[in-house]
Amino acid sequence: MRELPPEIKLTYIIAIIIMLLFVCFIIMMVFIYNKKQLIQQQENQIKESEFQNQLLQKELERQKAIQVERERISQDMHDDLGAGISAIKLQAEFLKYKMPQESFSEDLEAIINSSEDMNLAMREILWSLNSQNDTVGNFIEYTTLYIKRFLSKTSIDSHFNSNVPEKETNLTVKARRNLFLAVKEAVHNIYKHSQANEVFIEFEQNKDSFCITIIDNGIGLSETTQKGNGMSNMSLRMESINGTFKIIPAQKGLRLLFVYPLQD
Repeated sequence: MRELPPEIKLTYIIAIIIMLLFVCFIIMMVFIYNKKQLIQQQENQIKESEFQNQLLQKELERQKAIQVERERISQDMHDDLGAGISAIKLQAEFLKYKMPQESFSEDLEAIINSSEDMNLAMREILWSLNSQNDTVGNFIEYTTLYIKRFLSKTSIDSHFNSNVPEKETNLTVKARRNLFLAVKEAVHNIYKHSQANEVFIEFEQNKDSFCITIIDNGIGLSETTQKGNGMSNMSLRMESINGTFKIIPAQKGLRLLFVYPLQD
């Protein structure tokens, strides 16, 4: 085979070198491009993370501001309204003993009872506003205390059972208040319509829901109770917090079931 002239060899060598340099250049450009893309992606992730942190910080600040405002309103109500209601009650009691006439006594007794009702209503509002009560445990404690106090003035005996985890589960203000008002309505209906002498209240929490069962040994669901606003009010309150309310007839008495879905 004839050997190539030196000029052609040199040309081939130069061509090969140029091709190798071009390939190296392409590889380097691809590497630089990928590096820039990676850096840009990391910068975007950092910016997104910073943005999310800012949003989270703003949300935490907003929640803290709401909590501070709730506590301020609670304190103002306690200081101003509470003192005013107590003063009205004391003045009415003083006048009742000072003016024993029957007509005045009845009016003053009505004022005293109204003052007590207002005071209880205010305490309920204060309880619902206090962020320290936003747990299942505190809800059970307050609701149990309320039912015991209310039924202590009646001939109905109350029995309680609680089956909830030791670890506290949070409840929103809206859920806590509507659950309490629904249970309160149920207990008042039992007192007014059931003719029961015993009521059983059970609190139970599982992974997905918080359940309240109320059972009485009364006459069951009468036509008056069935058509009354109490049952529809309880249903509406549970619907407002995405919960459910069920009426379960029994051979004797009535079983009411309130189920609130717990959020993760």
